Amino acid sequence: MDNSLLARFRRATHGQPVPALIALALIVVVIAAQAPVFMTAGNIANVIDQAAIPAIIVVGLSFVILMGSIDLSVEGVMAVGSMSAALLVANDRNSLDFGLWALPVVMIIGGVLGLVSGLAVTRLRIPSFLATIAIASVASGIALILFGTSAKPQIVDPVFIDLTQGTFLGFTKVSWLALVIVLLGLVIQRYTRFGRYAYVIGGSEEIAKLSGIDVRRYRLLAFVIAGMCSSLAGALTASRTSIGSTTPGDGLLFLTIASVVIGGTILTGGRGGVLHSVIGVLIMGVIVTGMVLIGVSGFYQQIIQGVVLLVAVTAVAWKLRRPMRVVM
Repeated sequence: MDNSLLARFRRATHGQPVPALIALALIVVVIAAQAPVFMTAGNIANVIDQAAIPAIIVVGLSFVILMGSIDLSVEGVMAVGSMSAALLVANDRNSLDFGLWALPVVMIIGGVLGLVSGLAVTRLRIPSFLATIAIASVASGIALILFGTSAKPQIVDPVFIDLTQGTFLGFTKVSWLALVIVLLGLVIQRYTRFGRYAYVIGGSEEIAKLSGIDVRRYRLLAFVIAGMCSSLAGALTASRTSIGSTTPGDGLLFLTIASVVIGGTILTGGRGGVLHSVIGVLIMGVIVTGMVLIGVSGFYQQIIQGVVLLVAVTAVAWKLRRPMRVVM
């Protein structure tokens, strides 16, 4: 490829998740060569199903990270979402039966938790990782209070359970719901002022302020959206397991942040986006499923996931070391 074609390619793919897509394709080819069953329709549907809930989480998480912040409250907010949903739909603990209306209620609860995180960051100027760790602890405590001293609330609402256990056109309904959330995230990112300003704020908060952008308002909104997505993910986890749990998101914080980074949404903000992060989720899902099919030990699976994340972070940091003036 000559210099002019190379320059044209770079302009055409700037800001696009091309490297992540290439990585995903290569990983699929390698795993399929080792385990041909990987490419069966049933297995592909299973990979997409397992990626659905993390994909919903990274939609909200992407906007926070695009603005140069971080949200570590995912698992705590998911716990509240799980317990709230289990107690709002038909269950063996109380007489409530909101049906699918429980989902918007749960999202509002998550949005309120995100609002508190956002206010701590934007008004009290607490670093986002500290503020969201605190909210994670608060949310986990709320989930424990909702849990009470009784057994785990069992969900008996067949319509709510069908959200994750039912299928439509060969895929689980939660996969279709995740697709809708992802498409909505892409529309917000591409066609709204909030989405466009996320890049500006992440690229340079000072320039954003000088341009008249209300940085605090948009950063606050990002945390609210992230809280809503995490809470919804918790509710869907409750649907999948048919019980309310105080630990529905165990391990998902690492998975989702790793997916965001692997997909190309950089932690310093300003680059990447929803599609990048979702592709990162698929990469992680393909790797995990592939290792299971190949027969890799669970201990080695954790090591391999860590190595993949380290390579992705190193690649991004190396590329950005000069503009960020990082000495390596």
